[in-house]
Amino acid sequence: MADLLNVSGLHGGYGPVAVLHGVDLHICAGEMVALIGSNGAGKSTLMRALSGIATVKCGQVVLEGRRLDAMSAEQRVAQGLIHVPEGRRLFRSMTVEDNLLMGAFRLPGGARAQRAGLETVYDIFPKLRERARQDATTMSGGEQQMCAIGRGLMAQPKLLLIDELSLGLSPRLVEELAQALMRVNALGVSILLVEQDVGTALRLSSRAYVMDQGRMVHTGPSKALASDPRVRAAYLGAS
Repeated sequence: MADLLNVSGLHGGYGPVAVLHGVDLHICAGEMVALIGSNGAGKSTLMRALSGIATVKCGQVVLEGRRLDAMSAEQRVAQGLIHVPEGRRLFRSMTVEDNLLMGAFRLPGGARAQRAGLETVYDIFPKLRERARQDATTMSGGEQQMCAIGRGLMAQPKLLLIDELSLGLSPRLVEELAQALMRVNALGVSILLVEQDVGTALRLSSRAYVMDQGRMVHTGPSKALASDPRVRAAYLGAS
């Protein structure tokens, strides 16, 4: 498979605070890749650096051969890199459908394209169709996460960055979201998944990176990492 995203020598953080130290990462077209590590390892900062929120001091972010590291967050969205942040960040006092449509504000094709996008999202997340006229922030946590992912899909992403899919959710809802992500990936959307449930992350992904103190310390096929004693001891509670 051809590379979709190439990240090389990425250093960055917040103002003078350095968090990322020479990060290298690549994602192929159509891949789902997991990014795991302990709290404070730099995973969310990396996602924000890729999407243009955190500062990149040096290094390259290349999507389909085009440099993104000097682009604004809005310009990166236009290139097809979409970030679903930790905490969902839905718009209050707006319906589910209006939240979804906010993801399509740059979408060419007008109302017809927006309706087609909504139908795709509703096919993947049928509960959102039922809740379309409901205030998005009055839904359950799992439904809000569906809405946040659906809003990202409305932008027709090439690469979807999903930060903490399962945060605060029950195992049943996590499994429901996991199944939905596999359907999203089957549509050809590449996914970089940051997930505190390491077992789920490794089960869903074909490859994974392990991050520690702002550096990539392990990488490989997810199945191999799931059986690696170091990964099992650190993240899966196995000796």
